[in-house]
Amino acid sequence: MIRPLVVALVLAVSATGCGQDRYSDCNQEKDPDLRMRACTQIIERGKRESKSTRAIAYTNRGGAYYVKGEYDRAIADYTKAIALNPNDPTAYCNRGGAYGRKGEVDRAIADSTKAIALDPNDAAAYNNRGLAYGRKGEYDRAVADYTKALALDPNVALAYTNRGVSYDKKGEYDRAIADFSKAREIDPSD
Repeated sequence: MIRPLVVALVLAVSATGCGQDRYSDCNQEKDPDLRMRACTQIIERGKRESKSTRAIAYTNRGGAYYVKGEYDRAIADYTKAIALNPNDPTAYCNRGGAYGRKGEVDRAIADSTKAIALDPNDAAAYNNRGLAYGRKGEYDRAVADYTKALALDPNVALAYTNRGVSYDKKGEYDRAIADFSKAREIDPSD
């Protein structure tokens, strides 16, 4: 699970709006190829863009790579975003998610923990860390993280589903069924 970057790119364009499309295209999430092209244009402008803007572009392009299953490229972009802005919890959270997809659970836990340290109210980071703990077979820790994610945002169907899987692995079938039912209630397509 990646967290969309909440911070919008600063539109450093002239009053005529030249170049404005690349910023909005880098922020959109519907078309990952368009997002990659637009973010790449921003990144290639180098120091003509602020560090913050470049960090956001790397994070957003990393998200597009993630969606396409290109986890190594996503990780590389998140790492560049972190180098430009080491206090951005989103880049850590998303890189942790990509590490998790690659099976690098210790790195996923480390990045998710860093994201939580930077933003203790980040439900996605708790969910990602819960996934990593689950992959390690540490179901009690996974349940604790999913529970925290749900305390922060009770409408995340995925966290109910993930916690349900952990309960199932622990043999707590009634709790698993309750979580799967809640997830279905929130998101019938889940």
